[in-house]
Amino acid sequence: MMTSLSLAVGSLWNRRFVAALTVLAIALSVFLVIGVERLRVSAKESFANSASGIDLIVASRGNPVQVLMATVFGVGSTGPGIDWDSYEMVEALPQVAWAVPIAMGDNHRGYPVVGTTPEYFEHFRHSNGRSLAFTSGHSFSEEDDAVIGAEIATRFGYEIGTTVVNAHGAGEVAFDLHDEAPFVVTGILMPTGTTVDRMVFVSLEGFDQLHAEKTTSVDPFAQETRANADPVEDATDGVEADHHDHAHEPDKINAIYVGLADRGAVLSIQRAISEYPAEPLSAVLPAMALIELWSITGAAEQAIVLMASAVALAGIVAMVVMLSASLEVRRREFAILRSVGATPLRIFSLIVLEAGLVTVAGLLLGLVLLGALTAILEPVLLSRFGLQVDASASLLRESWLLLAILMAGLAASFVPAIRVYRMTLADGLSFRL
Repeated sequence: MMTSLSLAVGSLWNRRFVAALTVLAIALSVFLVIGVERLRVSAKESFANSASGIDLIVASRGNPVQVLMATVFGVGSTGPGIDWDSYEMVEALPQVAWAVPIAMGDNHRGYPVVGTTPEYFEHFRHSNGRSLAFTSGHSFSEEDDAVIGAEIATRFGYEIGTTVVNAHGAGEVAFDLHDEAPFVVTGILMPTGTTVDRMVFVSLEGFDQLHAEKTTSVDPFAQETRANADPVEDATDGVEADHHDHAHEPDKINAIYVGLADRGAVLSIQRAISEYPAEPLSAVLPAMALIELWSITGAAEQAIVLMASAVALAGIVAMVVMLSASLEVRRREFAILRSVGATPLRIFSLIVLEAGLVTVAGLLLGLVLLGALTAILEPVLLSRFGLQVDASASLLRESWLLLAILMAGLAASFVPAIRVYRMTLADGLSFRL
């Protein structure tokens, strides 16, 4: 065996330039196939972890995927919003253990701003049941308090006591800067690997008061109407406003995160909320919405996997081409091996061994390249996209992929190996002068 191994290594060394190119082609194939698989798994895990502790998401009537993307990931809109009475109805349901109101529609330097209550930090779960924790500071207790995710703190260098100014609008679009009512950072969350890292949380009271004040200050027609209004109506409006300020009950919110005391009652709760007569509501199961999302993105996902597989196949073909192209040149080498007693089967196994060595070298180099690039890009993936690439989580799946590539390389080597077998057998039977 050692003789065959040394012969295979020596033969590859004599053709080291072509062999190195073949190893590089296979390495790039492995790099792409395993890299795509890791990103695909990490993306799914990140999405699932972001909503792992929520049993239901209640929002205005709409598509479940749209509701999920808007409320959990801050992408898109939930529509016109829902009344505070609907929140009280949901909270009062006997099977509901907790309900957290969510208000959205603002951004801070392109990052979504969420108005909520301190209970959000008590009940929200991520990454298979982990609760949110603070790197420093605490949850908000005043109207102008804010809690920021780990990415925002790192990217902008924010600390406890930093003043942040939000703007109306989603994403990079800012229609109106709320510079008249800044918030003060009172807490910084620990990294979670989810979209929570990319969010600014403010008190629901401050969020609602901010928009109420902004609407009054920028609408001169509203000011004129109030100046000419009937004194009785004006007094009534003032009483109602004082009631909301005292009770901290906004007119509208965008969604409600719901946790159930008994998850077996989720379907009955979902039906009761959907049939609520006061306004049209949707009660979305995050797990089901994620399944629907994967069904939508499944075609693109499969296309990427097929492209990666095609690159891997190209690497294997390159190895077959290398081995086949060298057969005529190595005919004298094979004749010498036959003259010292090597059988056609022994030479056949030599070609397969060479292919195995090239494939294994390509696999190892591909994994090294992928590991190095992952170490470099992982902070960027985590900060920009909330993706935490965990190689150990998909180790079994990757092992099968690596084994499949190795088996494909060995199987592909049979083509030149059979040609060598026939060639050496014919040379051994031919008459020589």
